Amino acid sequence: MAAAEPHQLDPSEYISHHLTNFSTKHQTKIIDFSVWNLDTLFWSVLMGLVTIFVLHLAARKATPGVPGRFQCAIEMLVEMVEDQSKSMIHGSRHFIAPLALTVFVWVALMNSLDFIPVDLASRVIGWVGLSGTIDHIRIVPTADLNGTLGIALGVFILMIYYSLKIKGPKGFGHELISAPFGSHPLLWLPNLLLNIIEYLAKTISLGMRLFGNMYAGELLFLLIALLGSMWGFGADTTVLGFVGHVIAGTVWSIFHILIVLLQAFIFMMLTLVYLGQAHDKH
Repeated sequence: MAAAEPHQLDPSEYISHHLTNFSTKHQTKIIDFSVWNLDTLFWSVLMGLVTIFVLHLAARKATPGVPGRFQCAIEMLVEMVEDQSKSMIHGSRHFIAPLALTVFVWVALMNSLDFIPVDLASRVIGWVGLSGTIDHIRIVPTADLNGTLGIALGVFILMIYYSLKIKGPKGFGHELISAPFGSHPLLWLPNLLLNIIEYLAKTISLGMRLFGNMYAGELLFLLIALLGSMWGFGADTTVLGFVGHVIAGTVWSIFHILIVLLQAFIFMMLTLVYLGQAHDKH
């Protein structure tokens, strides 16, 4: 008996396959904290370690003389972050400025994983003999809402920490019930509800903004990849598909470089803005 041929994915199955995370179990609910996206965790931690290594290498190899290209690039980043943090943080920046630099480099590296060909990960899994254990993997952590909301949650914790540190528990509590409408007892509950909504909105929008842009970019790369694989879906326009794949892929990759860096910059700037607001007293 002849061996059964492997199932050929149609376009919708192809996209769905590449947008599915390698998780501990299948998620059946909108919110399920028992599900862990292992690929998001792996690539996030790996890019975090790369960030630490790059910044440590730059600090260790820094020289007072004429800087090389690598040192010059890092110094430009440090100067840019320092200028932005100086204009937004009215207080000590010994922790916040390095935090902002780390966030920018880390998010930029995670976003840059989107430039890796979409089918390369599946091929590597097959080459190393893990195809029976790992069927699919997503290598862009910022295209996973769990990853971006996790980073945003870290920023939220820092907002609360600095609010308590700068204003004290009494001052922070007073601000929650007295801003923005006033300190009259009848306004305490509306003020508190509005401040809670504001904190939740900041956290959710911070994670959703990065996720939405990177998810859209990943989806477009998948659609472009389908142009180069039209012959696998029974179409007779393989030459046009290949040409469209090359042209569209090149144009979108060049444009996506701007998106990758811009989203990292926006995330860093919003982090500084929120921490700066935590330093301000009302």
